[in-house]
Amino acid sequence: MFRTALRNVLAHKARLLMTVLAVMLGVAFVSGTLVFTNTVSDAYQKSSAKGFDHVDVSMTADYEDAEGDRVAKLHELTRATLDKSERVPGAASAIGVVQNFTALADKDGKLIGQGFQSQGGNYWGAKDPRYPLVSGHAPKGPGEILIDSQTAKRAGYKVGDTVRMSVDGPVLTPKITGIFTTDDGNVAAGGSLTLFDTATAQKLLGKPGVYDEIDVKAKPGVTQAALKAELDKALPEGTVSTTTGKQLADDQAEMISRSMSGMQTALLVFAGIALFVGTFIIANTFTMLVAQRTKELALMRAVGASRRQVTRSVLIEAFVVGAVAAVTGLVAGIGIGAGLRSLMGTFDATVPDGPLVITPGTIGAALAVGVLVTMLAAWLPGRRAAKIPPVAAMSSVHAKATTKSLVLRNTLGALVSAAGIAVVLVATTMDGSDGQMPMGFGAVLLIIGVFILTPLLSRPLIAAAAPLLRAFGISGKLARQNSVRNPRRTAATASALMIGLTLITGMTVMAGSLQQAIEKMASASIKADYVVSMANGNPLSPDVEKKLKQAGDVTATSPMLNAETRIDGQSEYVTGVNGAAIRDLVGPEVDEGTFKVGGGDVVVDSETAKSYRWKAGSAFTVAYADGKKQKLTVAGTYESNDFLQGILLDEKTLAPHESDPYNMKVMVRTSDGTSGAVQDKLEKALGTNPAIKVQSKDDISNEIAQMFTLMLNMVYGLLAMAVIVAVLGVINTLAMSVFERSQEIGMLRAIGLDRKGIKRMVRIESLVISLFGAVLGIGLGVFFGWAAGELLASKMATYELVLPWARMGVFLLLAATVGVLAALWPARRAARLNMLEAIKAE
Repeated sequence: MFRTALRNVLAHKARLLMTVLAVMLGVAFVSGTLVFTNTVSDAYQKSSAKGFDHVDVSMTADYEDAEGDRVAKLHELTRATLDKSERVPGAASAIGVVQNFTALADKDGKLIGQGFQSQGGNYWGAKDPRYPLVSGHAPKGPGEILIDSQTAKRAGYKVGDTVRMSVDGPVLTPKITGIFTTDDGNVAAGGSLTLFDTATAQKLLGKPGVYDEIDVKAKPGVTQAALKAELDKALPEGTVSTTTGKQLADDQAEMISRSMSGMQTALLVFAGIALFVGTFIIANTFTMLVAQRTKELALMRAVGASRRQVTRSVLIEAFVVGAVAAVTGLVAGIGIGAGLRSLMGTFDATVPDGPLVITPGTIGAALAVGVLVTMLAAWLPGRRAAKIPPVAAMSSVHAKATTKSLVLRNTLGALVSAAGIAVVLVATTMDGSDGQMPMGFGAVLLIIGVFILTPLLSRPLIAAAAPLLRAFGISGKLARQNSVRNPRRTAATASALMIGLTLITGMTVMAGSLQQAIEKMASASIKADYVVSMANGNPLSPDVEKKLKQAGDVTATSPMLNAETRIDGQSEYVTGVNGAAIRDLVGPEVDEGTFKVGGGDVVVDSETAKSYRWKAGSAFTVAYADGKKQKLTVAGTYESNDFLQGILLDEKTLAPHESDPYNMKVMVRTSDGTSGAVQDKLEKALGTNPAIKVQSKDDISNEIAQMFTLMLNMVYGLLAMAVIVAVLGVINTLAMSVFERSQEIGMLRAIGLDRKGIKRMVRIESLVISLFGAVLGIGLGVFFGWAAGELLASKMATYELVLPWARMGVFLLLAATVGVLAALWPARRAARLNMLEAIKAE
């Protein structure tokens, strides 16, 4: 039986090629994902560890918590602390570290990188071991800086250039005196690192004479733990925290591993989808192969082979196919991993240098996935063939499924589908986070149920296309009959395409609805023409609003001052606004009372009001940071959103109690509305400062929606793999179908159907199967998109379902194209059959 199975594999190389390709693509995706994520994670971890080579023990200042949940004092790291740490037994040297946000502009005046990725620091002395100089010399005063080599390359800067930059104040124009290399993760992610001399860095980024961190290097032979113990003994308890360099590197490695695990999980999910789709194709292929060899298997049974031996022979074939596909898939996956790493450069995300990482786990996963998936998919056809009595197999009595088996299948499919729909509908009534798991479970049940029901659904749906197929004459009629002749095969082929389009459509529906919800939220809640904020999310200087008011076109402004207060014994943040202008700058939906802010009148979002059991007219007492208390009255409640929430009170009421109020945003209204010229004028009024963002409502909407757009494009790219596998399935099914119907095709040729008619018949059959799968996929995708949107609607009041009709039309066109392209080779093969040899074929 083993030799027979091997001969069968070698005898049907062409027939099994598509199966090998389907499995190979799935395995390549899995192994490529593992190689890519392991390589990037390893590169970042080694780079991060290298960044801690100069640190044996790191010291940071401790907080002294003297007033419950309020920080009373931060112990400072001064030059005296640094000198003391340097004199500790076992210490060789110490470096004082200063770091904070620094916005560096490119040659067009725009911020380089994102706000949180743009950092500044200090260069220690004439030569800093942390930052090797590539060219130039160390900065020697406030007018000189160093920039990292990646930023210099991206922005086109060189030594001697003058740049525009800002930390937390006016624009500076220092000269670049040197360029250095760094392993900093923010720089690798597309950010920038700017270095000043230590005194300038302390003045601009922190406090003169104070360090954010002190890094101590041990003498040769002194362990990090021993140096840490000496530092803990020498420095006053509770003033500093010490951490070994190894611990810092381990913590960083763990953080990188966690961040990469999310990407790895997402990629593996899509790899699983590709394999899931491939499973249908494998099962379909082996079902047809077994059906074609039914008489051969029956003869083997008649001469003494047992059912187990027949099943085992099919599984041996599957093992050989799976092993070949797994090995080739692993090799292809290594190439995919290398390609993905190179592709990151096109997204302005550089990865530290390092070798491709191919772990034993990756090799084991690739082999296990390839072999197990193929054998599991082939087990059912093999078992089914083994159960057919030899006499029935030789007379082809088994060819059609019994009524009992069809009723059982349809009943099971209906029950599973109904259960899936019920679970999804129940999940839509839950809170956003609570409903995610039930909805995912319901979606899986529904997809499985529809797959089981697909043979039943194929007849009425394909029959509905009959009027259109009549236009193709006898070829169209034959294609329709061929499509429903074997509903199970049609179902398995169409299901592969259905799953890919279900996910693509569902994501498209959600993304389109979210885009509109964000735009609606921005237009409904913001009447201001522009919102001004810091690029890194830090508070704005009070001077910003003053400069904006001096701009000629500005008619109204309001700050958004955040301050911590206490209400009913618990901490509560409030927002100070310009009470006289706020109604002209924001327009939230008012639930109760009036939107009036001024004096002792405040407005509160509905959620906060509900938590305190307030309503319009309710009075409450607030305790400010300076300890003073005041009685305030709720004038009205409003619907909160991402731009406006919490308790709003007049800035004139709040400001006297705050020594350093947090001005997070300034809203601006102009006489000329929004335009490029007005925006440029506002930016110039602020000194064209790269640290400050001036955004219109459209800018804000686009910034938020950009994340969803990027995610959607990634999903399209990843699901393309599943669609490619589905295309292979259509080609495979048609090729097998042509082989099975060789005698029939020969008869059609003999009675007058020409080669063009044969080709047209096979193409239309492929088109019908593909469109059938597309209709099911798009229908399920719309349902899942609606259901997921219901969860989002519980957190986003402006969310409404938007059906992307144009894109769904494109998806149908794509499915039709898939059908036509997939039929090219099978149609050509069918047309080239010799009619006399085909008529004689068994």
